[in-house]
Amino acid sequence: MAPLAPQPFQLLPTGAIKPAGWLRRQLEIQAAGLGGHLDETWPDVGPDSGWLGGTGESWERGPYFVDGLLPLAWQLDAPELKAKAQRFIDWTLQSDWGDGMFGPRSNDDWWPRMVMLKVLTQYQELSGDARVVPFMTRYFHHQLQALPARPLRDWGRMRWQDEVVSVLWLHARTQDPKLLQLARLLKAQGYDWQAMFADFPFKEKVDPARLKAHAHGDDVFMEDLGLQVHGVNNGQALKASPVWSLVSGSAADRSAVHHQLAMLDQYHGLPNGMFSCDEHLAGRSPSQGVELCTVVETMYSLELALAITGDAALGDRLERIAFNALPGTFTDDMWAHQYDQQPNQVECSLHRSPWTTNGPEANLFGLDPHFGCCTANFHQGWPKLTAAAWMASDDGGLAAMVYVPCRIATRIGATAVELEQVTDYPFRDRVRIVLRPEAPTPFPLHLRIPGWSKATRVLVNGEAVTAKDGFTRIARTWKAGDVVELKFNAQVIAETGPNDAVTFSRGALVFSLPIGAAWVPWRKRGLTTDWQVYPTTRWNYAITGTAPQVSEHPIGPMPFAAQSAPVRLQVEGRPVPAWVAMEGAAEPVPTGPKPASDEPAVPLTLIPYGAAKLRITAFPRLHGALEST
Repeated sequence: MAPLAPQPFQLLPTGAIKPAGWLRRQLEIQAAGLGGHLDETWPDVGPDSGWLGGTGESWERGPYFVDGLLPLAWQLDAPELKAKAQRFIDWTLQSDWGDGMFGPRSNDDWWPRMVMLKVLTQYQELSGDARVVPFMTRYFHHQLQALPARPLRDWGRMRWQDEVVSVLWLHARTQDPKLLQLARLLKAQGYDWQAMFADFPFKEKVDPARLKAHAHGDDVFMEDLGLQVHGVNNGQALKASPVWSLVSGSAADRSAVHHQLAMLDQYHGLPNGMFSCDEHLAGRSPSQGVELCTVVETMYSLELALAITGDAALGDRLERIAFNALPGTFTDDMWAHQYDQQPNQVECSLHRSPWTTNGPEANLFGLDPHFGCCTANFHQGWPKLTAAAWMASDDGGLAAMVYVPCRIATRIGATAVELEQVTDYPFRDRVRIVLRPEAPTPFPLHLRIPGWSKATRVLVNGEAVTAKDGFTRIARTWKAGDVVELKFNAQVIAETGPNDAVTFSRGALVFSLPIGAAWVPWRKRGLTTDWQVYPTTRWNYAITGTAPQVSEHPIGPMPFAAQSAPVRLQVEGRPVPAWVAMEGAAEPVPTGPKPASDEPAVPLTLIPYGAAKLRITAFPRLHGALEST
């Protein structure tokens, strides 16, 4: 078989990057909240989990939980969290059924094992545990024999690409030709995402029941035809074509992710960088929701696609989602989360509207609102972003992919190299990178230049270097104490959405009007609480033509807390009484609204999207107000 296609960047081994600054505080918040204590208050990942040998939940929730708990534990070097993750790992590595199959014997579904395989790849990189490679090899050999008679179906069929990631990880270490046979079989049995997006048929809010009723023919491998418009499946599908391009060598496969994103943006795009899905693709209204699982899975897909394609624009998208949609769906202390978040989120209460298929709990903040998949799966978001901040480049160097405060320890050839990335980005627009190789060493640095930054300045030891679009490459012999500085040019941009709505962004941050909030306990849930949240201040404003003013403030101990928002925009708005909420959801943004004739314009302070739990992000625009993009 032909060798795998080269890729411009590779993720560094799990554990090579440690968080610092505000990012470390954010991970510590996660660990102090549900991220570090979920097993103590939620039986599905507690001692009776099927993935610990118990009789409890035995499908995806245990693997989901450990997929984020494991890197979090090592990034924080937290012994208690490491021990929690290790219990799942050790049980799994001892769970062989005798033929290579593993996991709880209560089911033989391929899908939850795909998740646990991601866990094992990370664990092997962190620990070097000699059990992992032969264990995975035995399972993949078993699967290669079993799949013809027991093919992928349902969730596994839609998410085949996630297993191919683990198959190729193992192939890189063993060169076992059977692994590429398995990859091809998984692709052959998997859903053809690239074909679906090539002639994208889902151009409006989906009614899954109608979709199923009007399906042509029967697909015995997919019980629910709505799986193809399921939000999480689409988020995971964004990695399918780039990952497969490593096997196919096809440039069309490698670049198909851009068309997929373009289709999702055009018909379902939201201001926070995501696409609507509550639970299924739901159109472009900013009152529609997006599921937390979809947020973290889209981030992971983009991290892999960025490495495989080398397209810097995917890094821009990744940051927009990570710095807005991810924090925007948690309480500040990360003890509660939503299933669905909304860009225009004016109330979080028990209502059936406006969701496509989700229930009335969907946008409550709590332990497991609506359904528990997000409770188990959210843990990977921040840790995997940390792990993707820097990557190895195919020319023997290193690449800055996501600008967060962190420390990197790796090797260039035989030389140990440490880097420290010092920054308050995205709240500030400066980044300082200090290099500390153990001896002077020649290698290139690749610096991603965000597409929104014009006239970016790059300095090496105080001397200017020409910044280029995409990636700026700096090749030289680096010595301990060398410093690279970046100064981005973050301007306020007024973006136009459906109904001529306007959303403000600055750099990687999206800004929202925070609505006063009354947090009402609905029910106590062990160590945490489920909350309904009701508005206490007016939110129905239209934007006038006054230019936004920017102010910067200290970053607080909780980086995405409203009371200490590090960046704020001052704009002007006028009340629009006719714009109201129905069943707890803001009606569509009115086009050409009529402001109240007897009420003057008022100043409005916008804060980062992730800090505003009740918010307006897409505003109506008064006639002639603000030119936008």
